[in-house]
Amino acid sequence: MYKPHIVILGAGYGGLMTAARLQKILHVNEANITLVNRNDYHYQTTWLHENAAGTLKPEHTMIPIRDVINQDKIDFVIDDVLLIKKEEKKVKLKKQEISYDILVVGLGFEAETAKIPEVCEHIFPIENLNNARLLREHLEYNFAIYANEENKNAARLNIVIAGGGLTGIEYAGELVNRVPALSKEYDIDKTQVRIINLECEQSILEGWNDSLVNYAMNSLESRGVEFITGAKLIEAAQDVIVYEKDGDRIEIQAKTVVWAGGVRANSILEKSGVSTTNGKAEVRSDLRLIDNDDIYVIGDCAHIHNPETNTAYPATAKTAVEAAMVAAYNIKAQINGESLISFKAKKKGVIASLGYNDAVGVLFNGRKYFGWKAALVKKMSENRYLFQLGGMNLLFKKGRFNIF
Repeated sequence: MYKPHIVILGAGYGGLMTAARLQKILHVNEANITLVNRNDYHYQTTWLHENAAGTLKPEHTMIPIRDVINQDKIDFVIDDVLLIKKEEKKVKLKKQEISYDILVVGLGFEAETAKIPEVCEHIFPIENLNNARLLREHLEYNFAIYANEENKNAARLNIVIAGGGLTGIEYAGELVNRVPALSKEYDIDKTQVRIINLECEQSILEGWNDSLVNYAMNSLESRGVEFITGAKLIEAAQDVIVYEKDGDRIEIQAKTVVWAGGVRANSILEKSGVSTTNGKAEVRSDLRLIDNDDIYVIGDCAHIHNPETNTAYPATAKTAVEAAMVAAYNIKAQINGESLISFKAKKKGVIASLGYNDAVGVLFNGRKYFGWKAALVKKMSENRYLFQLGGMNLLFKKGRFNIF
């Protein structure tokens, strides 16, 4: 009996959900499944801005992978992925090489900073849990040094966020909650702290409804965030950043520069010779590569065409989870010689948190939500994912129940 080896690369939203789904729909004698991830835990990238600000402990974001997978059905390998050898149907890892019959690529994203080499060395991206920890510790270190140095360096208390998209705005919202506590802890006047958001477009949250954008800006500005739009970050040194606006070069003294200016798919795709569009793998509607019947790509790595809009589906956690469900179904169908289905994302809207109990967003029916109601909807969505992944047990362990 044909018993294929299914290898899943990455335990992010897409990869881990694919594994969780496959262990439910496949019997032990139908396939061998291997999940590869560099860490023994999964973490929610949509919570990283909270970890980076220090409003949420990293251990709450971490989900042990062995708490989710059935190890009688799935072989879990902790290793780094280096290369996909499509012709040989092998994956090169740091410690070994493994063969596959069916491959699922869910390796996630990388911060898109390489296009601006002048800023790379002195910025803090929010792309994984370790980055988030480092940024939180950097913030606390500068507050502590400022409190103890004789000649006060204002740059230590100036925080520049490069990017006014979802990540940048959510991080700003967490900072305005975190700064009062940090200031009190180190006996610093909180009005000395500057939180500055730089956005290259003329408005934050590009593409969002004006009423939602205005609410977000007013809410954050009322709590101390400064917005500079139409401004492009061009340089970053140890104590200063330089941005360009209306043809002028302007400097801001700052020791903390946070990159929230965009991400790209994992570069392993291009290194492996996968056909890409803007760095993302081109896939068919069934989520397989356009030139390979045995490789599925999901999450941030996939360029999934939406025929209704003639654009790619957005690279969100919700899209990754929905793609994982389709990929798992199609893998089972492929093994059994049945017809595969096409991916079509459900319309669920998007919500940006603006701190502990404030948010703004729109749902699939076009209804707009503001303030605590939007924050409640966002937490309910996050809890739904936890339930889908690990049932009531995981929901009670990691759920967001701090509603008000």
